[in-house]
Amino acid sequence: MLEGITGFRRAGLILLVVPFLAGVFAASAAAGPLTPKEQLGKAIFFDARLSTPNGMSCGTCHDPAAGFADPRPGYPVSQGVVPDRFGSRNANSVAYASFNGMFMFMPGMGPMNMGVYQGGQFWDGRSSMLIDQAKLPFLNPLEMNNPDSLAVVADVRSAKYAPLFQAVYGATSLDRLNKNHPEDVALAYDRVADAIAAYEPSSEVDSFSSKYDLYLLGEARLSDQESSGLALFQASCDRCHPSRPSATGMPPIFSSHHHANTGVPKTPDNPFYDVAATFNPEGHDYVDLGTGGAVGDPFHYGRFKIPSLRNVAVTAPYMHNGAFADLHTVADFYNTRDVAGAGWPAPEWSANVLVGPEHLGNIGLTDQQVDEIVAFLLTLTDGYVGQ
Repeated sequence: MLEGITGFRRAGLILLVVPFLAGVFAASAAAGPLTPKEQLGKAIFFDARLSTPNGMSCGTCHDPAAGFADPRPGYPVSQGVVPDRFGSRNANSVAYASFNGMFMFMPGMGPMNMGVYQGGQFWDGRSSMLIDQAKLPFLNPLEMNNPDSLAVVADVRSAKYAPLFQAVYGATSLDRLNKNHPEDVALAYDRVADAIAAYEPSSEVDSFSSKYDLYLLGEARLSDQESSGLALFQASCDRCHPSRPSATGMPPIFSSHHHANTGVPKTPDNPFYDVAATFNPEGHDYVDLGTGGAVGDPFHYGRFKIPSLRNVAVTAPYMHNGAFADLHTVADFYNTRDVAGAGWPAPEWSANVLVGPEHLGNIGLTDQQVDEIVAFLLTLTDGYVGQ
């Protein structure tokens, strides 16, 4: 069966996708420098002056070296600019986030055909668009901690890239920025987010430059271990993390973009449990309700958006709460979660955990096969230059 999957991929799939993928890489190469709006978005994205106090940028939690996820070691979740404040979650990668699609409810899908949510930004999908997502961290007291949008745009107005902002959005776009002109402040803040949203889907962030991408182009070869891992992955993991190009030749994003509860346990050492009661009145009893909490529907409690696996080798820790430190543990959890004696803690929210062999929990992989899947996942890191 696995040979059949591999054979189909080798015989037919590459012929289908090479022309499209070649176009993707040609477009990236032809793009050259970022557009002015993308340059502006990049400048804002990495400006550590746009927090209160100064010192944190969007790039602090979304570092290119970590696949545009949080590179900082030591904690399972992301720390804010105020040292004793932590969010309840591990920051998502923003790479390939533009492919998540709108946040929407899909009726008739999922367990008992009761419908599932799909797409959106953040782990719970609560922002449909990149521009909506880009506005929130600036004002979150557990993240960049600015008092209001005026503080953000005032810092933008005094930045070295302010002339570029005015070139992109108009010579008067950074004029009347004060509390007497809230409509101008709101418009300028929208444009700050718009610039970030232009940078995030750029070829610099979404480069499609992993070993696997080059393999699909016929420009790289997978090792025997990686090839075996690919076949196993496609047999065991493709339902939630599709690895094949689409029928139109779109490179795989490695996410179905659905929201699901995979039974992830709580993280005992989550520092969010110990933040001030102003931010977490429940203390260690806190339970992250995920998508259900965002939409106010108990049926969807505990569900989270299925992330892309692109760059997954450099985005540890894993899961919404950073419960697992390495990829082998993640793969082993999915493989043995429901195996008697495996020793996994109870799910953080147990009412609607995906179960059954068609999902996960008792896949039946050997330790060697788990290692092979992990070896394949290592081929998804962008910036591959060959050996």
